[in-house]
Amino acid sequence: MGNAMMRAFSSTILTMFSLAFGMGAQAGLQEGIDAHGKGDYAVASKELKPLAEQGNALAQSVLGFMYANGQGLPQDDKEAASWYCRAADQGDADAQTFLGLMYGKGRGVPQDDKKAAEWYRKAADQGVSDAQSNLGVMYANGRGVPQDDKEAASWYRKAADQGNASAQFNLGVMYANGQGVPLDMVQAHKWFSLAEAAVGEEAANNRKLVEADMTPQQLEESQKLAREWAGQHK
Repeated sequence: MGNAMMRAFSSTILTMFSLAFGMGAQAGLQEGIDAHGKGDYAVASKELKPLAEQGNALAQSVLGFMYANGQGLPQDDKEAASWYCRAADQGDADAQTFLGLMYGKGRGVPQDDKKAAEWYRKAADQGVSDAQSNLGVMYANGRGVPQDDKEAASWYRKAADQGNASAQFNLGVMYANGQGVPLDMVQAHKWFSLAEAAVGEEAANNRKLVEADMTPQQLEESQKLAREWAGQHK
């Protein structure tokens, strides 16, 4: 998740914040987010930091991202985690996802898989596909949560259905091995095919391996399913 995510903050969220901070603050928030999306980090910092200090969760989340990536501010994981935590405590789903990453990697906070999974779950329950995918990984590997292939596959599917390529790839692996889902080469091939554009060679290689065990009818069915999915998620 990067600048594209930051540019995707909705006008609905901005309207909600305007009730608490007034139209002037809303304009400053929009200006800060627009500046961040354009890579003008000096303006973004100038507009967002005062709002973050006043308690604006969206500004806090973006400011955390800027500290984490050294965008117009000194790269500082502890400062990033601090801002993410403030926003996450207010329910900001992106900040919850990033805080999960920080705990999972031990960046700016002590490494703690349990806390990582807890923050991923909060964001996943709000529909953030990266959090859903990462929570699936946690269940698949038994990190911070009990190892559970069915739970992993469930979270992968939620993210995969939103177009998350990593989750699509991992769901393909689950179907190819019959882990948490029935063994199904048609479904495995479908998800590897959908993930291939973003994941690249690894997904392509897995797709070819699966094809070796498929009948022509199964291959045709998988390709049809992949086309239908892509058509429904343009």
